[in-house]
Order: sequence, then C-alpha cells, then structure tokens
Amino acid sequence: MQKKIDLLIISPGNGKIIYQELASEYAAIEPPIWAGLLANFARSQGFSVEIIDQEAQGLSIDEIAKKTIEIKPRLTAIVVYGQQPSASTQNMTVSEEIANSLNEDAPDTKTILIGGHVSALPERTLDECKADFVCQGEGPYTINALLSIRDMTDESELKKVPGLWYRNEKKNIFSFPADLVPQNKLATTLPGNAWDLLPMNVYRAHNWHCFTHIQNRKPYASIYTSLGCPYHCSFCCINAPFGRSGIRYWDPNFVIEQLDLLANNYNIQNIKIADEMFVLNEDHVMRLCNLIIERGYKFNFWAYARVDSVKDKFLEKLKSAGFNWLCLGIESGSKHVRDGVEKGRFVEEDIVKSVSKIRNSGIFVIGNYIFGLPDDDYDSMQATLDLAIELNCEMANFYSASAYPGSKLYEIAIEKGLKLPGKWQDYSQHSFEQLPLPTEKISAGEVLSFRDKAWQVYFTSDRYLDMIEKIFGIEVVEHIKNLAKVTLKRRYAAPLKKEPCYKRIENGVIK
Repeated sequence: MQKKIDLLIISPGNGKIIYQELASEYAAIEPPIWAGLLANFARSQGFSVEIIDQEAQGLSIDEIAKKTIEIKPRLTAIVVYGQQPSASTQNMTVSEEIANSLNEDAPDTKTILIGGHVSALPERTLDECKADFVCQGEGPYTINALLSIRDMTDESELKKVPGLWYRNEKKNIFSFPADLVPQNKLATTLPGNAWDLLPMNVYRAHNWHCFTHIQNRKPYASIYTSLGCPYHCSFCCINAPFGRSGIRYWDPNFVIEQLDLLANNYNIQNIKIADEMFVLNEDHVMRLCNLIIERGYKFNFWAYARVDSVKDKFLEKLKSAGFNWLCLGIESGSKHVRDGVEKGRFVEEDIVKSVSKIRNSGIFVIGNYIFGLPDDDYDSMQATLDLAIELNCEMANFYSASAYPGSKLYEIAIEKGLKLPGKWQDYSQHSFEQLPLPTEKISAGEVLSFRDKAWQVYFTSDRYLDMIEKIFGIEVVEHIKNLAKVTLKRRYAAPLKKEPCYKRIENGVIK
C-alpha cells in the first residue's frame, strides 16, 4: 500500500486557453518556480512532497483528481503563478476548477491556494471556490504551520497559522499576516528548486530566446536570484504576495550551486532569470557573473533590466557570463504616458542610448511596450509603435494595458466601475475574451485592435525581417513569418479610427 504523503503541490495551467494557437509551438513551457521552491522548503522541514505540473504533464482536471486520490496527501497546495507576475491571474480559472474538483472527488485532502493573484484577492478567492484555505503571502511559513498541526479542522489550531484564510460556520476568518522570509534566511528557508520532482525533459524555452539555435529549445529552466521589486509601476502586480515593494537577494554563492546542478545534472544551457529586476544591484550581478565565468559554463541566459539600470560596466561581464538577451520595460513612446504609470524618469534619448549600448555589447534586446495606458490616445499609441520601429529590437512584446489584481490599475478600475474580463483566464494577453482597460479617449476594444495590428506591422516589416536574417539567418525569418500567420481570435476587438502604421524615424525625421 502506498504511503500517504504530507504535501501534494499542483501547478495549474492550460496553455491552449491562454495562448490559443500559439501554445502548440511558439509559447514557452516553463518549470513552475514557486511550486518547486515550496516543495523543496517542505522537504527541508521533514515533510514528504510530490508535484503535479498540469501543463507540462498535459493532465485534465479529472486526471489530476485521480492522481490526488492515489497519492492521498494530507494537504494539497494549488500554487498559482505563471511565466510572469500577471500570469497568476490568468491561471485562476483552472485553479478554481481543480479546487472544486478535489473538494468533490478527493474530500480526504485539504486544499490551499497560494500565489500572486490569491494574495491580492484572498477573501474573494475563498468565496469563489471550494478550497479549504487560502494563503495571503509567500507561502512557506503558512505551509509549515498548517502541516504541523494534527487536525486541520480545529479552528483553535488554524488561527495560529500565519497568512491563513479559512471558513467557520459564520464567516471567513484571517489568522494574521505571515512574515516575509528575511534575506539572510533565503538559502535555508527556500533552498533551491525541487528539480527532481519535475518533468525536466518537457520544458521548452521561448522561441526568441533560441533564435541562435531555434531547433534546440530543450532542455530549459528558470530560476530566481532575488524576490520582489523596489519600484511602484501602477500596471504591475509583482509585489502582491509580499505585501510591499522591496527586493531580497539570494547570495551569489548559493545561486551558482543551483546553476551547477542545472548544468551538471540536467545538461541545461537555456535559462531564464525570472527576477523582476535582475540587472540592478551591482555587487549581486558582478559577483554572480564572475562565478559563472570562472566555471566556464556556456549558458544562454535572458533576464529583465531597466533602461536606467544598465550600467556600462555590467555589459561586458554579462555577455561573458552568457547573458545573451536583456528585456527592457520601455512601455510607451510618450514620456507623459510613462509619467502617468510612475515609469517616466527616463526620456526617449535615454531609451535609444541604452538599447544601443546593450546591442553594441553583443547582447540582444527584448523591448516591452504597452498600449492603452491611462493617458494614451491614438497619437501616443502610434508614438509607442514609432519608437519600437526606430529601436528595431531583436524581439518586442506588445501588451494591452490590463487591470491585474494586486496592481494600482486594478484599484482604479474597481473604483471607476470599469468593465473587466468575465473570467480570470481572459486576463491573458492572448485569450479570445481578453478585455484590456479603456482610456479616456479610446475604448477597450480599440486598444485591443490597435495592439494586435501594431504587432503585425512590426513583425512583418522588411526592416525587422532583414535585420533578423542578417543576425540569425533565413530559418528564423521563416519561423517568424509562420508565427505572423497565426491570427488571434478576439471577441472584443473593435474598429479603429486610426490604423497603426509603419514609420521609421531617423534623426527625428519620419521616413
């Protein structure tokens, strides 16, 4: 007879709903970092653990319920995150369906939901699904305390568990806030990822991450070297599980041990550094890069940076350590619009210079742009596309501004009574019923249509494709052309008063 385990961690995900036709080939399949971190933490506390990664294993909700019955866990944690902070919300629909299924089909296990969205809306989450518990916070201290009590139905014990929402006969109860793991205890409390519990042969890098080797996107891994972000961008929900802005770092000596494990045990070269702001702290970046260089690894990294955080001294070291891609949150071509979302300290000249010096160092750039920020109109959205075309980065992500729970934009949307997506899955940028925010001058449907057409303008332009062919070759050009043939189906797309158009700007003159 199989021994009953203490903790089953489920990482939910349904790529076909979230990414439509992009899921089968173009989207990444990422290892669930927080699921792995919490699993390793629980093992370090002496608890037995297993992980189910729904997307990677291709499991239906019924199959998950069946596996849960077979495993017989005391506690099942549904850990709701995704490839980036906002992806937590888009995974909530399937998470709630899993919780409801387990409540009916596997009643012997207690269930808890953990994640960014869950921390942003803990009581609503408890109201909307049949999970027994909801965690408000990071999770480790809540899981440890919950597994340490004998009877998870005893309210006198539950109220001692930090960060826990639960029900009694009359109302929803919150115990008390859980502490954040202090920086000096990160390595012992969250001692790396439980890679051995994950299907490591399945994970696949983003297509652009492997433009230099497009047919070799596996194996793949993603890791954190820090948690949180010190900034306050109004469209971002990164700090929802932490309760406040701030950043904590694992020591580079600990991080290099995790990279040793990935290189030597799993033969992994393609790696995402998932930190919200990796290129920020000089000591952290330089020490880690030196350790990687000393070992002679040939990693292919990508990481996030800010226009105003990339120092000249970083670039040579980053490139030598294998950081081949940096992702910049440029967001808008209008400083006025950036100011409105607390991301306007740099001007267009700074953006152009920063992108240029990164590329001159041999590092490729992913530019992130957002259409439909609160101060946007047609002209400012076209200015954003103009800037993207001028920069002509090797990769660009075009987003529609959305009110993600845990962000300031969500609070504003609720206050103003703006219409939001009807299902959590439709917070995905690529879903059929995705509904972005309107601005004072543009409807939500127009924002969505502008974004989708701007994407086509950028990725089908001769200038972009010629640059791609020169750097990466004709195979990647054909890959991008095939990608551009995929048309996202959109329920809320609306006719545009002004179509996005191709403009190339040189020396301040539109060509």
